[in-house]
Amino acid sequence: MNLSLKLTRYMKRAILGGVIALGVLSVGAYIIGHVSGYEAKVLLQKSLSGINVLSNTIILASATILALLLTVLGLSSNINNKLKKAHYHHILLVAKFDTVVFIASLVSFLIFNLPITESDNVPQNWFTIIYYTTLGVSSVLGSSLIVVVIMLYNTISSMIRTIGLNESILIHAEEDEDDENNER
Repeated sequence: MNLSLKLTRYMKRAILGGVIALGVLSVGAYIIGHVSGYEAKVLLQKSLSGINVLSNTIILASATILALLLTVLGLSSNINNKLKKAHYHHILLVAKFDTVVFIASLVSFLIFNLPITESDNVPQNWFTIIYYTTLGVSSVLGSSLIVVVIMLYNTISSMIRTIGLNESILIHAEEDEDDENNER
């Protein structure tokens, strides 16, 4: 299995979007946690329902994106022209990353539903760690979904340019294949 990853312009754009989102979400969550003046246990109790909703939303979005990728594959196979392998590699990469986001969101949802705030045996200083960990995890999950959406946008915009606008960005040119065969 080939695990090497060539960072294309589209991947760099998606990763940049995710890093920017991660920074904004993390800084915002950190500032809100410090400005509010509540104890970490109270903040954790109040934020867990929202974090669970976020996890559920990401789970639903990830599953929907995986289903939509099947539609993209069906559309790709119906195109009369021969599409480049890079197109299918990009779809595969979106599917892999989306699956990781789906699994991470599901695991996070299960962990966030543990009744930790109801326990009297947990030391008070742990609530601060748990609170900021949940904010960090939710920031990573949110920014990961943004990366998936940007990757999906790149795939769809390339297909629109190829199919609807007749640009040949995804299509093998027969001359290119002939030139490659002559060089061998």
